[in-house]
Amino acid sequence: MEVIAKSDRHTKGLLRRSADLCVVGTAVLSLSACVSSGLDLFSSSKVDRSVATGTVPQPAPTSDSISDEMTVGNAVTSADIQRLEGRPLPWANASTGSAGVIDTIVENTDSGQVCRQFRTTRHSYVGIAKFYGKTCLVGGGNWQLMSFQPES
Repeated sequence: MEVIAKSDRHTKGLLRRSADLCVVGTAVLSLSACVSSGLDLFSSSKVDRSVATGTVPQPAPTSDSISDEMTVGNAVTSADIQRLEGRPLPWANASTGSAGVIDTIVENTDSGQVCRQFRTTRHSYVGIAKFYGKTCLVGGGNWQLMSFQPES
């Protein structure tokens, strides 16, 4: 028996090679047009100087961050500093899913007012951040959170 069918290499070779050459040629021409038209990153004559950027304002506090602030404030004001003896104090907010560790609480009397300054971390869905704050004993024996700021 004699095989009379020819392989693809013999029957379609010229057409396939021509198509491959055409694709490669088109790619080379396209790339050379990009390079020659000016992908010059160091040329100052083509830089648009009319666009200026500025700082992004801090977003307004969300109800989650306010809830976390209150939780941390409650943990700081209810802590027995003498029993802690400098050990960290963990806190968690079940309503937001945030948690953290208060690693420093310092109580002092500023002009006759009892205040506690603290440093804490907050692990939330946004990420991990460090904060510092201050809470003071105000009239009626109530504690008020005076500040709660991200540490920079």
